[in-house]
Amino acid sequence: MSLHFHRNPDGTTTGRNDDTGFTVTNADAEEVKRLLYEDAGWEYTPPPPPVPPGFHRFSLVHEEFEATGFGDERYAGLRARPPQGCAPVDWGFFALECERPGKTLLDAVAGTVAEIRREHGLVMNSLGVEKPQEWLGGDRDGPAAKIVAHLVLMAAHRARALGYGRKDVVRLLDAAGAE
Repeated sequence: MSLHFHRNPDGTTTGRNDDTGFTVTNADAEEVKRLLYEDAGWEYTPPPPPVPPGFHRFSLVHEEFEATGFGDERYAGLRARPPQGCAPVDWGFFALECERPGKTLLDAVAGTVAEIRREHGLVMNSLGVEKPQEWLGGDRDGPAAKIVAHLVLMAAHRARALGYGRKDVVRLLDAAGAE
């Protein structure tokens, strides 16, 4: 089954279910999604309400123990005492869903990562984004190193495009324990 969404020049959104031919256009993109999910027989979950001004919503994952699962004893303290505004979730591995204050998203993530590192000795090292790029090999000067350089450069470029400065990116790297 394939659902497609298209933002139209007039600000409306058109959605189409290729299997049934059902097509809908509406000014509310979320309503288009709801109707397409209904047509497909899928459960629709509305998005959460917006966060208050000065807060940011994000997920954090500790990928080092990903294969061990949510119940791993190394997460016991973090499950029992997560940072304020964060809730442990079982994604088949340990994750936190957070709504935290910060001047920017990077500031909120950096503060949360630093608090978890200080209080629990864990460095949450991912926001749970799947496959930003496939990882190839382990050679420091080979394809894997090129991927790292690409991701760092891409991150710096996109951070700059969003108005983040060097200090914002360095603060996040410092919070994650990068040296």
